[in-house]
Amino acid sequence: MRHTFHSEQWLPYPVDLVFAFFANPENLPRLMPPWQRARIEKISIAPPPPRPEPTDASSISTIVAGANTKLTISFRPLPYSPIRVPWDAEISEFVWNDHFCDRQLRGPFAYWHHCHRLHTENRTDASGISTSGTLLYDEVAYELPLGKLGDLGNRLFITRQLRSTFDYRHARTNELLSLQVRPGIQP
Repeated sequence: MRHTFHSEQWLPYPVDLVFAFFANPENLPRLMPPWQRARIEKISIAPPPPRPEPTDASSISTIVAGANTKLTISFRPLPYSPIRVPWDAEISEFVWNDHFCDRQLRGPFAYWHHCHRLHTENRTDASGISTSGTLLYDEVAYELPLGKLGDLGNRLFITRQLRSTFDYRHARTNELLSLQVRPGIQP
């Protein structure tokens, strides 16, 4: 059975900066919980289309993976696990400063499709000060192997692990982006 998971995070940074950060595959292992010890094993970068217009983030020196980029990462599926799980993914859609999606080619799920969608959103704090930022919306469609046993595993473990992973990712994103916006400091 196919399942969906949604997550959103507001960040006090412009869309172009947030998009460039997430489109850099080198940031993926840094956004995964440390116990997973994620690492990039292989990458084949397909360049993105030209930026529609120069932006503040255009000056940031970073890799940007466009549609058809293929990536193999490996990670520990459980804390202290002696085994590593490989995961082959491909960026299937890429639209500058709007969205990009990746899909699993080979890995732990029977099906995985993850879209990152971004748009500018202003937020007003308690004192009435309005701040422009980015709303990042993640939507994951996934299916576990093993049929009904996989569905049981989803109810017992996977949903909670996805929530925990995205909670970690939100905190880590704030931390890494705050370093990136300081002049001369790269995360």
